[in-house]
Amino acid sequence: MADSLGVGMSDEKDSENDDHKGVKCSWGSAAISRKANVSGSAVKMTETIGFYEKPTVKDEQHEHSDSDDSDDPSLLRFMCAELTRGYFLEHNEAKYTERRERVYTCMRIPRELERLMIFGFCLCLDAFLYVFTLLPLRTLLAFLRVLTIPCCGLGGSRFLQPAQVCDLLKGLIMVLCYSMMHYVDYAMMYHLIRGQSVIKLYIIYNMLEVADRLFSSFGQDILDALYWTATEPKSQKRAHIGVIPHFFMAVFYVFLHAILIMVQASTLNVAFNSHNKSLLTIMMSNNFVEIKGSVFKKFEKNNLFQMSNSDIKERFTNYVLLLIVCLRNMEQFSWNSDHLWVLLPDVFMVITSEVAVDIVKHAFITKFNDITADVYSEYKASLAFELVSSRQQNAYTDYSDTVARRMGFIPLPLAVLLIRVVMSSVKIQGALSSVCLLLFYLGLITLKVLNSIIILGKSCRYVKEANMEGKLFERPTAQTSKQTPKKATPAKSPPPSAEPKVQRPSITKQPTPRVKPFPVTPPPVTELTRDPPPDSPPKPEENSSESPQSTELTHRTTKKDLLEIDRFTICGNRIG
Repeated sequence: MADSLGVGMSDEKDSENDDHKGVKCSWGSAAISRKANVSGSAVKMTETIGFYEKPTVKDEQHEHSDSDDSDDPSLLRFMCAELTRGYFLEHNEAKYTERRERVYTCMRIPRELERLMIFGFCLCLDAFLYVFTLLPLRTLLAFLRVLTIPCCGLGGSRFLQPAQVCDLLKGLIMVLCYSMMHYVDYAMMYHLIRGQSVIKLYIIYNMLEVADRLFSSFGQDILDALYWTATEPKSQKRAHIGVIPHFFMAVFYVFLHAILIMVQASTLNVAFNSHNKSLLTIMMSNNFVEIKGSVFKKFEKNNLFQMSNSDIKERFTNYVLLLIVCLRNMEQFSWNSDHLWVLLPDVFMVITSEVAVDIVKHAFITKFNDITADVYSEYKASLAFELVSSRQQNAYTDYSDTVARRMGFIPLPLAVLLIRVVMSSVKIQGALSSVCLLLFYLGLITLKVLNSIIILGKSCRYVKEANMEGKLFERPTAQTSKQTPKKATPAKSPPPSAEPKVQRPSITKQPTPRVKPFPVTPPPVTELTRDPPPDSPPKPEENSSESPQSTELTHRTTKKDLLEIDRFTICGNRIG
C-alpha cells in the first residue's frame, strides 16, 4: 500500500512539473516570436569576417516610430507641400522650344499670308485688266490679219499664229456673251431675290458659292479644249468633234457663269440694302463656318497651296462683286456721294471679316500640321516661276490662262458681267463723255503696264531667291538635244545657212512656229544611241566640233533670255 501511494504521489509531482515546464516553454516561445517580429526584416544578422554584429533593436524601433509619426498625412503638411513644390522646365527643353516656335509661327502667318495674298491679287488684277486693255487690241490686230490675207497671200504654212487664233476666239466669245446679257434684266432679278426670306437667301448664296467653284474648275477645261481644237495641227488624225461645237460650248459656259455671278451680286446687293442687316451678318458668319470645315483637317503643303490659291481668287472675286454692288446702288441714288459714305462701313466690314477669317484659318492649319511660315515664300516663288516662264518665247500658254489654271480664276465671265453693269449704270452721251471714256481706257492701259512691270520684277527676284533659274531653260535644252541627232543622221549635209538661223529667245517677240510640232524619234537615232562606235576617231571629232557650237548657242540664248527678263526686275523694284 505504501509503495503504491508513493508511486502515485511521484506520478502526480511529475505531471505537475511537466505542466510547469509546458507553461514556461509557451511563454518563452511567445517571447521569442515577439522578438523575431520586432526585429523582422529591418534587423538582419549580417555575417562578417568572423563574428555577427549585434542588432540595435531598441534604437531602430524608436527611429521607425519617429518616421511613422512624421509620415502621417495631415492637411497642413499637404498645403505646405503644394505651396513649396518646384519643377524645372529645362528638363524638357525641346518640347518648350517647339511650343515657342509655334507661337512665333502664328505671329508670322499674317505677314507672310498677306504678302502672298497681295502678290496673288496683283496676278489676278493683271489677268483681269488684260481682258479690257490688251485683248481688244490683239483681237483687232488678228482681225486685220484675216482681212489682209487675200491681198498679201499665204506666206507660210499658217496664215494666223496660234495666239492670234485664241485672241480671235476670246474676242468673239466676249462679244456674243455681252450681246446675250442684254436680254437678262438685272432689276427683275434683284426684286425676285429680294422677295425671298432670309433663310432662303442664305441657302441660295451658299449654293451659288459651290456652283461658282464647280463652274470655274470645269470652265477652264472647256476653253482649253476650244483653243487646242482650233490650233491643233492638221497633219494629225482628227480626234475631236470640231471647232464649232467647242465654240458654242464655250459661249454657253461663259454666259451661264456670268448669270451665276450676277445672281450672286444681286444677293449681296439685297443684303446691303436690307434694313436690319441680318442677311449681311449671316453671310459674314458663313466665313467663320469655313474655319470649322478646314482647320481640323489634315493638310499637306500642296493642299495648303491649293487652298491659298482658292482664297486669293475668292478675295479678288468678292472685291469685284462689291464694286458691282456699289455701282448699282450709286445708280439708284443718282450718283449721290452721300450714299457712298453709307455703303463704305458695310464694305469695310465685309473685307475685314474676309481677311480675319483667312488669317485665323491659315494660322491654325499651319499650327496643327506643323508647317512653317516659310512655305508661303515657296508659294510665291512657284507663282512667280509660272509668270516668268509664260513670258518666254517657248511659252505654251497665255499668262491669263496660266493664272486661271493655277487659281481657278477665269476672267471672261466676270469681265462680261462688269461691262454689262458699267454700260447700264453709266450713260455715254456727247463728245465729252467719249473723251472721258478714252481717257479712262488709257488709264486702264497705264495701270496694266505698271502692274505687269511690278509683278514681273518681283517674280524675277522671287525666282532668284528660290534658286529656280535653271528650271526656266530645261524645256528648250531638251528640245535642242533631241534635234541635234537629227542633223547628224541624214547623209546629206545641212546647208551652211541653217546654223545662223538660230534665234535668241525674247519676251516681246512672237514665237516662231515649229514645222514638226510633235517630232517622232526615227529608228536611226536609237541605233546611234545604242551602238556608238568607240574606235572610230573621225565621228567623235565631227560630233565634238558640232557639240561645242550647240552648247555655246544654248548658253548664249539662256543668258540673253535671263538678261531680258532681268530688265523688268530693276523697273519693278524701283516702282515697287
